[in-house]
Amino acid sequence: MSTEHKITTQQVNFKVFRFNADEDYLPYYEDYSMEVTSEEVVLDILNRIKWDHDGSFSYRRSCRHGICGACAIKVNGRSTLACKESMNDMVDLFGSELTIEPLSIKRVVKDMIIDKGDFWEKHEAVQPYLVADIDENPETENLVSPEDADALDDADLCIQCGACHYACPAVAINEEFFGPAAFAAAYRFSADVRDNSEERLKTVNEMGQGVWDCVKCFECAEVCPKEINPIGKITKLHQMAFQEGIAENNVAVRHAVGFKKSIEKRGVLDEGGLVLYSEGPSIVKHIPVALRMFTKGKIAMPWAIPTSDNMDEIKKLVESSSTAKF
Repeated sequence: MSTEHKITTQQVNFKVFRFNADEDYLPYYEDYSMEVTSEEVVLDILNRIKWDHDGSFSYRRSCRHGICGACAIKVNGRSTLACKESMNDMVDLFGSELTIEPLSIKRVVKDMIIDKGDFWEKHEAVQPYLVADIDENPETENLVSPEDADALDDADLCIQCGACHYACPAVAINEEFFGPAAFAAAYRFSADVRDNSEERLKTVNEMGQGVWDCVKCFECAEVCPKEINPIGKITKLHQMAFQEGIAENNVAVRHAVGFKKSIEKRGVLDEGGLVLYSEGPSIVKHIPVALRMFTKGKIAMPWAIPTSDNMDEIKKLVESSSTAKF
């Protein structure tokens, strides 16, 4: 017995970003109202705007199979791969009023097309290739075991769409910061058993540009169309830095160490103690904020911080999960 798939339609209003760097002084938005079917994805809407409303509307597209990453844009501020995102899901998430914008408004060349020069420069900076001594005339294959292949943790599936890069708030305010896609690439090759680069891990551990400036907002994990979880790779690069003994004694590294020590000591996070451990004497600059937090009940004195009733279990978990020396 076959079940017939029923196609549904709904009215959706689109507010679409428009700008031509060669002609326009300021960007503007154009409104389009369409009947959207349950079978359409966001890329279908971009096509319909160009084919049925304005032939000058510009955007990137290529494979339409979620492989190349060319059609990444933002819908209601959320980075998305246009060929993969269902319109039904977008309407369920945001309602029938949708704003379509490029990944980065300040980098727009024309409409949805942006200059991704910064993205590729940062990608190149992390040595996104194997560094290894090879035999030009090998007699056997350079085999990689399934276990070693699994260690890459799907980082090799990244399609360089830029969705995570331009969703990252650290990238938005810090031009030096490499960004989650570059870190995923750095992990992919640093975790490869065939690689012997000594510089890559040092490069991504530099303050300002490296993994220690990640703010742990999880935006990269939320928007990745391939579900690669870039922040997971950033955490593993932290661990590799400790394992290789190249983690420097700076605020960010001490913050990671202090977090572990706090959980190990009480089973809960002592936020005031964490700041003191991380910043040392320079903590005095935070006193005004700390006092306001204290009056609002957002911070507790050291003697008022509770200790978990399950410390034996917590200490075992910390010991079993800590694979690197701090």
